[in-house]
Amino acid sequence: MATLNSTPLVISTPQSDTSLRTLAELTIGFSVILVVLWLPTREQLIFGPIALLAPLILVVLQRPTLTELGLHWRGFVSSLWILPAAAVAAAAGILLARAAGTFHELYKADLAHVGGYVLWTIYQQFLLQDYFMPRLTRVLKADTAIAFAAVLFAMAHLPNVVLTVATLVWGALSCVLFRRYRSLVVLGITQGLLGLCFAVCVPDAYLHHMRVGLGYWHYQPTVAGHYAGYHGTPGK
Repeated sequence: MATLNSTPLVISTPQSDTSLRTLAELTIGFSVILVVLWLPTREQLIFGPIALLAPLILVVLQRPTLTELGLHWRGFVSSLWILPAAAVAAAAGILLARAAGTFHELYKADLAHVGGYVLWTIYQQFLLQDYFMPRLTRVLKADTAIAFAAVLFAMAHLPNVVLTVATLVWGALSCVLFRRYRSLVVLGITQGLLGLCFAVCVPDAYLHHMRVGLGYWHYQPTVAGHYAGYHGTPGK
């Protein structure tokens, strides 16, 4: 009896659907962030809030616990040692910068600018730890996910080579610390502290006022050695 040749029917499983959705969320989320960073200032002000709020909405819709988000008080308390450790590292960096002659004052060192920068670094940690890392760990092993997250975090700081190298290291370290302590706020404040230290220790000839994306190329030197703008907010 003759048999008919037929192609096996591939049935989509919930697991494969979840993986595809995860990859789509990772790809689209990171692509949108990159596009916004390379937009001119006017367009960035329009589309930037959308690019930042969309991941927040997606995370909230999953109804994570405070512990999963890294907002539980236990994680905060257990990770508090990170702040004085970062302060010591920052003080050491400033002493070295003074000795090397690269130390300079912080541009607009008022509470509004410094506080706004720290809020921004906390949100960066939210994007890294609460949006990208959970999705990466669904499709990759934990250590590989951390390495991949660090690479994505660093790529978001191109073409600023100095920041790209620094954020590659900090991206990996912060993911390891979050995995251990799950403290979003402490890591965000730590990043802000280290970022401010970076801003006053590294000459603007290399940092371009901590700008990334299109804003890096639009950098115009003002007062020598001064810091203006925050990384991730080009054009300011």
